[in-house]
This record gives sequence, structure tokens and C-alpha cells, in this order.
Amino acid sequence: MHLTSSILWAVVVLLLFSMAEMRRAGRGKGLKGVRNGLARDRWRGNRRHGRSGAARLLPPNCTESLQSRDVFLDCQERGLISIPSSRSWSKEPKHLLLARNRIRILRDGAFAGFEGLKSLDLQQNQISVVEEEAFRGLWRLKTLLLQHNKLAMVSEEALIPMPNLQYLRLYDNPWNCGCTLESLVQTLQVPSNRHLANHARCTEPLRLKGKKLKQVDTEFLCQDSDQGPQDDQTDPSEPGKPSGIQGKPDATVSCHAYLYPEPRLDCSRRDLTEVPSGIPDDIVHMDLSHNSIRQLRARDFHEARSLRTLNLKDNDLEHMEKGSLSGLLHLHEMDLSDNNLHFVQHGVLEDLYFLSLLKLGGNPWVCNYSIHYMVYWLRLHPGVRMSGLQCRSPVQHMGERVEKYVDSYYLACPKEAQRSQEEHEELGDTDPELWESLLEVQGTLEENPEPSHLRGPQKYQIIRLS
Repeated sequence: MHLTSSILWAVVVLLLFSMAEMRRAGRGKGLKGVRNGLARDRWRGNRRHGRSGAARLLPPNCTESLQSRDVFLDCQERGLISIPSSRSWSKEPKHLLLARNRIRILRDGAFAGFEGLKSLDLQQNQISVVEEEAFRGLWRLKTLLLQHNKLAMVSEEALIPMPNLQYLRLYDNPWNCGCTLESLVQTLQVPSNRHLANHARCTEPLRLKGKKLKQVDTEFLCQDSDQGPQDDQTDPSEPGKPSGIQGKPDATVSCHAYLYPEPRLDCSRRDLTEVPSGIPDDIVHMDLSHNSIRQLRARDFHEARSLRTLNLKDNDLEHMEKGSLSGLLHLHEMDLSDNNLHFVQHGVLEDLYFLSLLKLGGNPWVCNYSIHYMVYWLRLHPGVRMSGLQCRSPVQHMGERVEKYVDSYYLACPKEAQRSQEEHEELGDTDPELWESLLEVQGTLEENPEPSHLRGPQKYQIIRLS
């Protein structure tokens, strides 16, 4: 009897212990508690393997930065095929950079959560379709870059959600200027939209190929495409032919423009033989390095009045015309290294009031009288940091600093010879007989010390201003 009671008591104790363990596993909440416990275990496992929910939303290697109090999201060249989630960022972005990815389609509502955007860079993707409500909610957007994609058609409705859009770039897309593009073209041609799609051109049909969307007569967009081959031929002399074929290359086609962190035009390694035309007026940095440009012509940069840096390194540059750099009043840095310059023509540098850095190395500078202008200009602008100005020829001055050569030139030149040379330069190519008569008159004036009101009238009067 006593043994039976002991066994029963032991069984009861075991049952109570088992129930306590079950409550501890489920936190005393029954099935709900067990589920919570399993969820916690799953979360711990994910955390241990680096797979938290927040981490799954982050696009690969995108970075945030702060410029002028605005948040920039840089997702350029990340291999993205879709727009990243707006829930991934610590602060609301103002500028979204998605250039050089593999995005093909912009779906309706693609930018949900990015309503605060001021600029959106989608250039150099593979975008061929933009749905009508792709930009829904972007009412603050001011700049949209869609150049260098595969767009043949976009409807006017796609622009309606962006009433504050000021700059739209659509060039280097295969635009099909048919009836489906009529509403977009009409919108672009409204006078108030003067900064929208200025350089975009038709690719099809052949009769409109090369014509700017801004200049297409909308009455011809819906013409029947089966009018016959004679109507589809383009006259090579037509003004609608692309300027890049007729003359200078077009910067909007030959180069890539970037917004971040400042407007920049990359024209490097494009096999250019001259400075392209159509440089956007807001470009701050321009890279023309590693091309085959042999000459800078007058007004080459007359449209680029905002430029602060200009890189012309490693071209075949031999000559810079006077006026080739005119208008670059804000230029701070210029790189002319590794070219074929022997000297710089008088007056070329006169507009560069704020230049602070000038790179000149790797050029075959010739140390003769033609090089004096460069040294003279540099001494008048002591704030310019210069490098690489060394004599390549003649042999006796090879490797010598050009400034040292110029100093030695004047030290070796007698004062009287300098004076006679200066007088000769002032009169230029004056007729020798006139030159002698002027000297005679000057000598007469110098010999006559009387005040002018006591002397008789003179036929000539020479005033020399130094």
C-alpha cells in the first residue's frame, strides 16, 4: 500500500514538471505562444545569417550623401533592373541617380514614396517603355534626364504628374515621329516649355530623320506612311539633317551629361576632331581629354559660360585661335598637358580672369620670342598655379624653365636695343619715309622748349603714352 502511494506520487510530480516545461516553451499563451516562439527563433536565425527584413530592401551598394542640404541617392552603375524601394533610406531623398543601369520599363507608380524628388537621372539605361502614370506623385520634380535610352514613343500623359518640370533631356533616343508622338511634340513646342527636350531628334520615318522634335510640323506627323518611296527620301541639303553630319559634332549626342554632384559633360575618348557644338549652358565641368582635337577655334566655348573646369589633356592640339576661350569668365582650372603646343597666341588667355590652375606639361614648347606672351600673362596673374612650362627646343634651352629663358633673354639684351625694338613694334610696318619724317618732327619738338601758346602752329603733334 505504501509502495503504491509512492508510485502515484512520483507520476503526479512528473506530469506537473512536463506541464511546466510546456508553459515555459509557449510563454503560457498556448498555441499563440508557440507560434511566437517559432517566429523569434526564425528571426534569430535570419539575424545570425545577415538576413534581416530591413537588409533585404537595400539595393546593392547605393550610397547616400548630403550636398547643399539635399540628400542625394547614388545608385549609378549598380546593375539594377528596377527602381529601388523608397523604404530603404534613412532620409527622404531630393535627388535620385540611376544612370548606367539595366532598367527597361518604367511601370505605373514606379516612384511611389519618392514624392520629394527634385531631380531624377535615368540616362544610359535600356528604357523603351514609360507607362502613363510612371511618374505619378513627382509634382516637385524639376529635372528629368532620360537621354541615351531606347525610347521611341512617350505619351503626353506621362508628363502631366510633373507640373513643375523645368529641364527634360530626351536626346539620343530612337524617336518615331508618327501619329502616336503628336501629343508629346505639341506639348514640347509650347513656348513656356523652352527647356524641355531641346536636342531630341526624330529617327523615323526617313522623311523626318534628324529633325528636332521642337521643329517638327505636327500636321505631318499623322501622314500616311504608305505614300510612296519618293516622299520618304531625305534631301541631303535639307536643314533638318543633323548638325553632327553637316559640320561639328553635337555635344548632346557625342557626350554624356551628368547632374551629380555638379553638371558635368563627359566627352573623353569619343574620337572627336573638334570641340562639339550645343554645349548646355549649365555645364560646370567639361572633359575633352583623349581625343584628336588639333585646333581651338573662335567661339568654340561661347555657349559654355558656366564652365569652371576644362580638360583638354592628351589631344593633338597645335593652335588656339584668339577668341577660342572667350566668354569663359568663370573658368578656374584648365588642363592643356600632353598636346603639341609650341606657344600660345597673343590674346588667347585674356578672358580667364579667375583661372587658378593651369597644366601645361608634355608640350613641345619652343623658347623664342613667341613664348614671351605666356610668361608675360602669368606674371600679370600671380594667383595662377602653373606647371609643366619647360623649353623643348632649341637645343641650348632644352629642359630649361621658360621663365628662366625669358629672364636671360632680357638680361642679354642691351637697354638701347630694347628701346629701339619697342619703338619699332609700336609703329609696326609704317612706311620708312613716314617713319623718318615723324622722327624729324619729334626731334624739332624736343629741341623747341617754348610753351605751346608761344609757338606757331605745327603740322604734326605726337603724344606718346607709355
